[in-house]
Amino acid sequence: MLDKTSELNRRLYKKLYLIRRCEEEIVAHYSQDRMKTPMHMSMGAEAIAVGVCEALAAEDQVFGTYRSHALYLAKTEDTDDFFAEMYGKETALLKGKGGSMHLCAPDHGFMGTSAIVASIIPVAAGCAFANKRANNGKMVAVFFGDGAVEEGVFWESLNAACLMRLPVLFVCEDNGLAVHTPKSQRRGFESITEIVSAFNCLVYEAKATDAEAIYTLTREAVEQASAQSMPAFVRLEYFRYLEHVGVNEDFDAGYRSRDELESWLQADPVRLQRQKLKDSSWRESAIEALEADVDERVSRSLIRAQEAEFCCISELNKDVLA
Repeated sequence: MLDKTSELNRRLYKKLYLIRRCEEEIVAHYSQDRMKTPMHMSMGAEAIAVGVCEALAAEDQVFGTYRSHALYLAKTEDTDDFFAEMYGKETALLKGKGGSMHLCAPDHGFMGTSAIVASIIPVAAGCAFANKRANNGKMVAVFFGDGAVEEGVFWESLNAACLMRLPVLFVCEDNGLAVHTPKSQRRGFESITEIVSAFNCLVYEAKATDAEAIYTLTREAVEQASAQSMPAFVRLEYFRYLEHVGVNEDFDAGYRSRDELESWLQADPVRLQRQKLKDSSWRESAIEALEADVDERVSRSLIRAQEAEFCCISELNKDVLA
């Protein structure tokens, strides 16, 4: 029987490996031009979604950005729906209308994502307000990139959440870039956490490659936020492995270097968590069996999505607001 730490590390690794394998399949098949959706890949950031979601309760809710593969899979583990949506097939919940940038699975507490920078933040704050009014005990976690903190709706939402003491966790996935633009060229301040600390808000930050460490930090943030009836802000630093949008590398663009990638790869989230399993006395054969199970599952989901039918044209305007 596994002890609690070993079981936690198993769950964390399984999700990390699942996310990485799904995205590896996207990279391998995207050039076939059968996935009719832009791809904003999560490679390098997997530990953030996995660590945070593992720390949340099953009934808690999350909102994300257009870079949401890791978050969707960490919260739902639903590879069938994931690949069906990537291929735009009728078997997906959204029947291909959402694509990579607008994933949604409300039955799993995955409330939705948006391709417009920062636009999901006030929606998440509104959800947290509704939860507080309903007194249902649900926490909301909203994920966004560091570029989003330069949008007015971030500050308006943060201010409202602090004023109304909303149960919301602001998760800043900080890769230091707004597409290709570094912080030094777009900010008139040094530290976002110092500024947020001036609000009535709990503040945490960490380098984000260790899923277990992020889990522990998030558990503290959620527990303290609940105990003190106030929101929390978490800044988690990571390095995006691939280009801003697409499945390739882009180091020839000149805005960052391969040396930076090599430095971050030393603590790759998946590799780091795999080593933790080995350090906690997991046999190599047991780890390989876990990986083989995930590989088979991902492969089956990919084939199902490829073989599924597209929707009828009559579906085009269904479930559309206007």
